[in-house]
Amino acid sequence: MQLDDRLQALADFVPVGCRAADIGTDHGYLAIDLIREGKANFVVAGDLNEGPYEAAKRTVHENAMDADQISVRLGNGLQVLEPGEVDTVCIAGMGGVLMTQILEQSPDVVKKLTTLVLQPMNGAPELRTWLYRHNWHIADEALAVADGRIYEIIKAERGRVKRPAPLDLLIGPVLWQKKPPLLKHHIESLLFQQRRVLNGMEKSPRACKTKKYEVIKEQVRELEERLTW
Repeated sequence: MQLDDRLQALADFVPVGCRAADIGTDHGYLAIDLIREGKANFVVAGDLNEGPYEAAKRTVHENAMDADQISVRLGNGLQVLEPGEVDTVCIAGMGGVLMTQILEQSPDVVKKLTTLVLQPMNGAPELRTWLYRHNWHIADEALAVADGRIYEIIKAERGRVKRPAPLDLLIGPVLWQKKPPLLKHHIESLLFQQRRVLNGMEKSPRACKTKKYEVIKEQVRELEERLTW
């Protein structure tokens, strides 16, 4: 079983020797890889929906994984976990704002965690902002391509540090530091999105007088500058 680049990037950020949870596990591929490659000693594979839950159980069985290696559970977010049961949580394939809600709904579980590995489908700036506001910081980031789309992968660890500037929260503070090969494509995508919002606002004289308009206009200018590094 070969992970695609998106799931492989998540797996690469999981600390060796951890006890992990894969929330929104779908078919359980990430959970199986973490055990098979020796990254995790134990994985909880959780999903909210019956279909993916049953699919994950089949995949785990077909790959001869024992219950003391992978526990497949049906439930909402981190509610499938007991506090202290795992130290690392992976969440992928959902919006960044939804991820913050999942984390907020289970504070007793979250306060026992040391590492979060997150792949938001959207809302990455809001997710990064939430992390810095809640005693997490971004330790590493990566970009991966799967099915013709660029995905952002965020590794967060415990510890309060100074929050990055808004533009760095938009791009990804570690992505900007590391400047991986896909970064220009990532910034171009962000620039396209912000220009589209700006163009929509410019159709309304009232919207053009708002603070939000000025913020987005400045972000467009700064993103254009970042492309020239």
